[in-house]
Amino acid sequence: MSTEERILEAAVAEFMLKGYAGARTAAIAEAAGVTHAMLHYYFRTKEKLFDKIIESKIGTLRDIMLSSLGDPDTPLFDKIRTAIDNHQDFIAANPNLPRFMINEVLSRPEKMPLVIRQLKNHTPLVVESLQRQIDDCAAEGLCRRVDAGMLMLDIVSLNIFPFIASPMVNALLGSLMKDREAFIEARKKENVETIMRKLRL
Repeated sequence: MSTEERILEAAVAEFMLKGYAGARTAAIAEAAGVTHAMLHYYFRTKEKLFDKIIESKIGTLRDIMLSSLGDPDTPLFDKIRTAIDNHQDFIAANPNLPRFMINEVLSRPEKMPLVIRQLKNHTPLVVESLQRQIDDCAAEGLCRRVDAGMLMLDIVSLNIFPFIASPMVNALLGSLMKDREAFIEARKKENVETIMRKLRL
């Protein structure tokens, strides 16, 4: 792992745990095994390091959704199943990210352009391609005609809610989440079935 990658990995842990205000570059440098001066050499400021993490996470998420939903030759139901699985795996690997995005990004309007820049050139194309495929399948009597944007919003909402509300979910349904891997796999199946019910005739 390169020095830059070590710094970014340490910064993700620090920002996700403490938020922007609570995160300390000295703690990030120590966790990455570099000097404070070295951290500033690579990223200049705490703000630039924060922005790099946002861009990286959103870019990864964008690429996951593009690869899952962007191929017009993949059958619709296979595509939806893959999108749900891949997105759920990403969130499971980054369980604090949904709350972090709400607390640290959506609550700071000046950060929204970072997110928009990562998504605006690709998301409309994916939605349009998915909508055409849904419309074609509906015309053939293979599925319902639904709005592709709403469908993507449904997928994201179903996948991220348990992580956003994890303190409450754990308190109310702790036994359900005791085995994390089993819970993730169960959520995938539940979410796939929920979305498929919306599409099936």
